Amino acid sequence: MGAGHDHGHSHGGPPAGMSGTAAAAYKGRLRIALGITLTILVAEIVGSALTGSLALLADAGHMATDAVGVSMALVAIHFANRPPSERRTYGYARAEILAALLNCLLLLGVGGFILVEAIDRLITPAPVPGGTTVIFGLVGLVANLVSLAVLMSGQKESLNVRGAFLEVLSDALGSLAVVVSALVIMVTGWTQADPVASLLIAVMIVPRTVKLLREALDVLLEAAPKDVDMAEVRAHIMALPGVEDLHDLHVWTITSGMPVLSAHVVVDPARLDSAGQEKMLHELQGCLGEHFAVEHCTFQLEPSGHAAHEARLCH
Repeated sequence: MGAGHDHGHSHGGPPAGMSGTAAAAYKGRLRIALGITLTILVAEIVGSALTGSLALLADAGHMATDAVGVSMALVAIHFANRPPSERRTYGYARAEILAALLNCLLLLGVGGFILVEAIDRLITPAPVPGGTTVIFGLVGLVANLVSLAVLMSGQKESLNVRGAFLEVLSDALGSLAVVVSALVIMVTGWTQADPVASLLIAVMIVPRTVKLLREALDVLLEAAPKDVDMAEVRAHIMALPGVEDLHDLHVWTITSGMPVLSAHVVVDPARLDSAGQEKMLHELQGCLGEHFAVEHCTFQLEPSGHAAHEARLCH
């Protein structure tokens, strides 16, 4: 580096992909949830065939989507934890977010299908035996509650696991709607309770899916994590002795649980000479490490006037 170009790089943690994604720790639980989902899927298809219940068929369709979604999550975890390469320096960590995005598209498709079928059933009601439908609905409800318990802790750390959790949650609510509609049919004989329950299932799918879709898109668009206050990060760095200015500050997320930061920090040359780059970098690391959970940090230390020099070189 030439005179006046004292650049420092600080890494607050291993590059993304080296330590594994947040979802990797929950592979076993995702497999359990997948097994339960497939079991419920088969049971509800049989139940729908025996009873003619659209609500059971709708829930079975949702279960099929969930099975595909959880399978994609497991495949994504496998690829996400492959080591980085010269071409893919962050490895395949972003594959986890792509799987969550595909999950959202599948869920929206299922929600639309259920909506159309339910409206058709409201116009042309079909008989549904309430007693048998209640039994299959209860089986689905209990199994979904078990899956929710299995995935509860992981959904706070990974978008992929959260996607599976939200799907199972909407399934549980769908199974509850099936049980309630079947009880209504048993008590009142009002067969349209079945398509009404199907509409409720569709309505429950959409809002949670849109929320997950927004979060996945935020990661792909490299938006700052919601729990990181950019103004506060800037204020902490600017408060360090010798720091005169800060530019090109970026905070984004590679995948769930892997926020990264980069910044150009303008330092008083006298302070940089007296303290040295290593001490300045340690102070920056300590500042961010104490207040913010960032997986990987990169700092470029610049003496005063260096930004103007860079601007001249670029033009």
